[in-house]
Amino acid sequence: MGNRATFVIVGPDGPARHRSSYGAVGLDLDLLAGPGAVLPFLAGHALEVGWYPDDGVEAGVLVDPARRLLLLFVQEGPCATLRTRAAALELLRRAWAGWEVRWLYDGQHGLRAHLGLRPEPADDGAALLYTAPALEPDDEELADPDPVVAVVTIGPDRCHALGGVAPHPVEEGPSLLDRLRDAPDHGSHRLPADAGIHIDPERRRIGWWLTTAPAVPADALAARWPGWTVEFWEDRWAEHERASGGRFAPPAPDRAAALADVRDQVLERWAGPRGDARAALVAAHPHILVGDGFAPGVPAGRAAAARGAAWAAYREATGT
Repeated sequence: MGNRATFVIVGPDGPARHRSSYGAVGLDLDLLAGPGAVLPFLAGHALEVGWYPDDGVEAGVLVDPARRLLLLFVQEGPCATLRTRAAALELLRRAWAGWEVRWLYDGQHGLRAHLGLRPEPADDGAALLYTAPALEPDDEELADPDPVVAVVTIGPDRCHALGGVAPHPVEEGPSLLDRLRDAPDHGSHRLPADAGIHIDPERRRIGWWLTTAPAVPADALAARWPGWTVEFWEDRWAEHERASGGRFAPPAPDRAAALADVRDQVLERWAGPRGDARAALVAAHPHILVGDGFAPGVPAGRAAAARGAAWAAYREATGT
């Protein structure tokens, strides 16, 4: 098992693709160090011959220095958590000052589309989904400061919480209504969440949002709800709050606390030099075959520059 990530660096000769079998976790913390530290780190990964399947990639980034463009998506980390997302994206834009920073709401599909590549063949995967379980109101996951849940509100009076956010419940199509008919009703959800959907069965309208990126484009997901009006709210969870009449009402993120939290995570990520993961494995196990999808080393100078960039972004954001 890995945590696959795709990195694309656009150069004078076109895009160069790099891969990492274990680079998805912490990618947003890497990027928060700014281009000076991040570009050589990304370029140090193995070159990619082909593409991972869209549904097998958990994070990705495209960096175009000539256009000063940064595209990204991650499935976990401060950029994908409601409590810290706004703060993390604010620090990211400050760390990449002068760059256009855009979130890819359709994951690697969007990255490939940006490069003008043909999309993967479309299929209706709704019948093959591993559906997220409905949680009881006292489930221990809900006690976590950052619960990994998707909230489903239905009509004027039903509210359900599903464990996990991948796949998003919108991917199930109308069968979601049948599946949740006898699910535990929470009445309301006033805790954080990372995804949600409001369903109005009478008007046959739905709206959905998330803080990560699905493997299927939004228009393809809308096609799974034939005869329904489907609106994609991107990460605008407040739209869900309004549509549900306040039955979904997470606490507003504390900007100051979130900025400090993200800063500390970045500083820990870049606390010092890192060894080359593949070289270390080869040295420890010279007689086994080690893949090339591991992170390259980080020298002390680059780590120090990364910490400096993170501190500068934080001080600019807080005026300190």
